[in-house]
Amino acid sequence: MSCPNPACLNHGVSISNGKPYYSSYGKSGIGSQRYKCHRCLKTFSVGKSTRRQRLTHKNKDVFMHLMNKVPFNRICELLSIGKQTLYDKIDFLHRQCLAFIASREQHLMDGMPLPKLYIAVDRQEYGVNWTQRNDKRNVMLLATGSADLASNYVFGMHLNFDSGLEPENVEIDALMCDDYFKPYPFRRYARLWLRNDYSESVMRSIKNKKTKDATLGGEISDNYENAAQRDDVEASEGKTLETALPRWGMQVHAEYSLYGHFFHLKQLLTGVGKFRFFLDQDSGIRAACLAAFQPEIKGRTADAFYVRIEKEITVQEKRNYVTRSKAEFKKVNDQFPNMSVPEVQVLMMKNEMARMATIGAWKDKWAMHPLPDSSEANKAVCYLTDFGDLDPDHMARLYLKATLHPIDRFFQQVRRRISLLERPIGSASNAGRTWYGYSAYQPENIEKLLGIFRLYYNYCLTGMDEKTPAMKLGLAKGVIPVEDIIYFVG
Repeated sequence: MSCPNPACLNHGVSISNGKPYYSSYGKSGIGSQRYKCHRCLKTFSVGKSTRRQRLTHKNKDVFMHLMNKVPFNRICELLSIGKQTLYDKIDFLHRQCLAFIASREQHLMDGMPLPKLYIAVDRQEYGVNWTQRNDKRNVMLLATGSADLASNYVFGMHLNFDSGLEPENVEIDALMCDDYFKPYPFRRYARLWLRNDYSESVMRSIKNKKTKDATLGGEISDNYENAAQRDDVEASEGKTLETALPRWGMQVHAEYSLYGHFFHLKQLLTGVGKFRFFLDQDSGIRAACLAAFQPEIKGRTADAFYVRIEKEITVQEKRNYVTRSKAEFKKVNDQFPNMSVPEVQVLMMKNEMARMATIGAWKDKWAMHPLPDSSEANKAVCYLTDFGDLDPDHMARLYLKATLHPIDRFFQQVRRRISLLERPIGSASNAGRTWYGYSAYQPENIEKLLGIFRLYYNYCLTGMDEKTPAMKLGLAKGVIPVEDIIYFVG
């Protein structure tokens, strides 16, 4: 909340900035706090965030149940509320979370100094259950997330979905303006999945379906080959016979969401001296990152790396990788007993850099990470913005830092804590389609819960050091009580 006078210089300056801009000016007739603007001298009142609510005492219970994997039906049963009341409270909590986190992240946008950030970027897929018996196809949406390596702070979680559009109206307008007959860059609705485009994507995915190589090197090579075969290398989001478009709202092409995500990061992190991006191997993520941060990359204040991890391996295989790496470290350490642990690690990485493999049509060079851990037991790294201006030791330290763990950790918590977004465990039908036990029926609920959980993760959940990600980044001095979020007035 700020001065309501559009002509005033304080319009847009939150009352949370305090006495330099506003002063308290009593109460209104219904008990709302009034303020006086120091610039234009107008007075205005700020109503309670819970106005028009009858069951305000249940807001915290709903919040905590949502954040601790209680299904919607059980929340209604436990709190003796109806489904519509629950949906109304989710809307309210989402608005409050957005307002609270906007007030805190305004410090970042105002140039809060951060000398250097290492940011991991990846995507997670969420399923939406079918709503018609005669069309048992799931809607699959992608959310792009970014997290800081040092603090684990999640800067954004953006879903490729627009809830404000009606599919039927968009389809009619697309036909009226001849969108289907225009190249994508000249379309009015280029960012949206239209029905005919979806059908064509399904046919292409059937035509281009091939057997995958299960090895890490094979996965990397297959990824490049698939990108080279596409008309648009950035458009990696293919549709299949088992998926459908949402009935409410519109699915956005994933590459548009990626560009939006990286330009959001650039607008948000104005006070950062240097960026180091660790990206999942995806041509769309690569293109969006390099486009948004092109001036910084050219000015050598930003760099980007691909990180590829072999995920489909057993626990025992992970242990074997870690055991072998520890044995190799001991062998090198015994050879150079005067070296410190970091020096031995750099030496091992330089040895891997000397035997890098060139993969794909773009001649990218990949190095194996010599010191994996159990979460990333078999990992390869590619330096995407190599200008040849870094000495080998510096490059080796950057390769060693490369990881997707901070954002994958957040993804894991999403699966564990949000019933609507748990990993699919339902039964498969004979057509290869899956019913997701607690999954959403309305995609906008996924967007809202991701927004709520991003705040809860950043400001309320502590790690082993008893600090939240926001505390470690410098956006909070302590753990934020849930009540301060629910009843926040900006």
